[in-house]
Amino acid sequence: QVQLVESGGGLVQAGGSLTLSCTASKSIFSRSIMRWFRQAPGKERELVASMTSGGVTRYADSVKGRFTMSRDNAKYLAYLQMNSLRPEDTAVYYCNCLTTSNADYWGQGTQVTVSS
Repeated sequence: QVQLVESGGGLVQAGGSLTLSCTASKSIFSRSIMRWFRQAPGKERELVASMTSGGVTRYADSVKGRFTMSRDNAKYLAYLQMNSLRPEDTAVYYCNCLTTSNADYWGQGTQVTVSS
């Protein structure tokens, strides 16, 4: 059974940091693109960061310089290190895995709340 499980969300004050983790099933992780999305109340889901299996990363302009994505291919883990958090970063964050066959898998989401 394919699974993506996020962890690490929570409540933090503005300027603080959080690290999200995503555990993926072995069967889908290799050679996949791992992505982090977020969805704030009343807004569309947006792509925050992506990383290929080779380590190429891309970030949304709104998080460049503050968020860092990484992955551990040996442990089937993806991370999103979030620094200098702002109230507008408040959202449910989702881990996503896009495989080489274009299959798309989603985690259940983890809430990140940044207080001002």
